[in-house]
Amino acid sequence: MENIALIESFSEFKDDKLIDRVTLMAILEDVFRSALKKKYGDDDNFDIIVNPDKGDLEIWRNRVVVADGEVEEPNQEISLSEARKIEPDFEVGEDVSEEVKLIDLGRRAILALRQNLISKIHEHDNTIVFKQFKDLIGDIYTAEVHHIRHRAVILLDDEGNEIVLPKEKQIPSDFFRKGDNVRGVIDSVELKGAKPTIIMSRSSPAFLEKLFEQEIPEVFDGLITIKNVVRIPGEKAKVAVDSYDDRIDPVGACVGMKGSRIHGIVRELGNENIDVINYTTNLQLYITRALSPARVTSIKINEETKRAEVILKPEEVSKAIGRGGHNIRLAGQLTGYEIDVFREGAEEDVELSEFSDEIEGWIIEEFSKAGLDTAKSILEQDVNDLVKRTDLEEETIKDVIRILREEFEE
Repeated sequence: MENIALIESFSEFKDDKLIDRVTLMAILEDVFRSALKKKYGDDDNFDIIVNPDKGDLEIWRNRVVVADGEVEEPNQEISLSEARKIEPDFEVGEDVSEEVKLIDLGRRAILALRQNLISKIHEHDNTIVFKQFKDLIGDIYTAEVHHIRHRAVILLDDEGNEIVLPKEKQIPSDFFRKGDNVRGVIDSVELKGAKPTIIMSRSSPAFLEKLFEQEIPEVFDGLITIKNVVRIPGEKAKVAVDSYDDRIDPVGACVGMKGSRIHGIVRELGNENIDVINYTTNLQLYITRALSPARVTSIKINEETKRAEVILKPEEVSKAIGRGGHNIRLAGQLTGYEIDVFREGAEEDVELSEFSDEIEGWIIEEFSKAGLDTAKSILEQDVNDLVKRTDLEEETIKDVIRILREEFEE
């Protein structure tokens, strides 16, 4: 009974862990073999019998009987007189099995055993958790806010696993309190030391894609396929959808009557504006749809440079570009093409580079990065939008606008 009592004292903490009794007993055997090697120099002549049903473990030491005074290896051999204390009829050359009680290992060895066992169980738990969450990468997961740090929110799931939601992977409008349930996708899992670090994301396009799968039955069933998802978290997103069944309208099925189906997704994402468009292999049509809600007059595509020149009526230009340039940026990401917007009848427009005598080159470069290469492409924009789309100061932008206006007034 000594062994059972000691094992129970070792394993009393297992109830909170992801470990079954059989695995626990296997770990116990491994731990005890390490202790036997340390005490006796070798464990080859020891039998460890594990009974997971009873939670019992027996250790038997096997030695060969030799004549008194001829014991050379005490771990492997036992003198005849010592053997006969165990059984009076032993003879030289016979094998003796003697049970080793855990208490015989000594108090310090037992304390070391306990520490080693705890370490092995934590190691086992961490491996299980790592594998479990590695398989969940890209899937939606829900956990509760445990505490809030400056750069991250720390979540706990029902099993007590810690999940990190970094600031940069949150939606800008996210606001959490302790105890809130939070949904996101498992973004990555890393083993830092022995402990797995689980990262959640709510800003990933994968989160929006999984929300579509969760909220829209046709997507979940595979009747509607999501071809691509691009996002500016909390601001705007574009989702290209397709269906191999001509009877299904993929956009209508995703949006629902008066937006009823997509409303829950929009709310989850902090009122992110979601455009759902029909995917097509017709590139001109795809770019036209990607620029929705703007209505395109004509498109000229250069497949080598991956650029598209889009002509629109003057009143459609601001719609194509969108607030803060979000619409045109997402359309480019969705289609894989750099999109340049031109106004109908804008032949008199002037390349911005023509103003290099009056406007510094780095300023022209900043506008160019935002897809604003001509004078009129800048003059058609609101000053506040230009501030958001570029890294330029408001005063600098106003100076540029003044220079450009003077050119056209002449």
